[in-house]
Amino acid sequence: MKKVSTVNVDRPAPSLAERTYLVPILKGLAVTFRHFLRNLIGQKDVATIQYPEVKRQYSERLRGRHILTTKEDGSLRCVACYMCETACPAECIHIVAEEDPNAAVEWEKVPKVYEIDLLRCVFCGYCVDACPKEAIIMSRQHEMAFSNRGEAVVGIEELRQKGPIDQEDIGYRPYF
Repeated sequence: MKKVSTVNVDRPAPSLAERTYLVPILKGLAVTFRHFLRNLIGQKDVATIQYPEVKRQYSERLRGRHILTTKEDGSLRCVACYMCETACPAECIHIVAEEDPNAAVEWEKVPKVYEIDLLRCVFCGYCVDACPKEAIIMSRQHEMAFSNRGEAVVGIEELRQKGPIDQEDIGYRPYF
């Protein structure tokens, strides 16, 4: 068996600044103070914007709040086919179907309950891609505030199309 030799390395004793981590703390405080002064003076390259007076420009492909579109007679285009609910990776869409009393065909369905939990939604647009009737689209409205979890679950009345939709208000839509 071979004998392994060990070498002792003499290291200098750490100084007081190294033992108390003063140097990294002082460097971090210097960076913070430098950013504070830059924001206080108001340079042009500051990352802070003065929201709500100044709004950030977002991409044209921004996916925002959902809209359930309506037909010319005011009824929903949704036929409760469950394709958007199935395609949703976050499982935030809940649909309960019922038979349409005004339909010409007896097996046609309409949604009795159509709810989207906006706190669970990842705004991926898969529900828009999956819908065969273009019944659900996404607007560019992304500013949503809720005071409790119940307000984040929106139903048919909150999702229903309110008036004509301008082309610039429509978010991501698949164009084939």
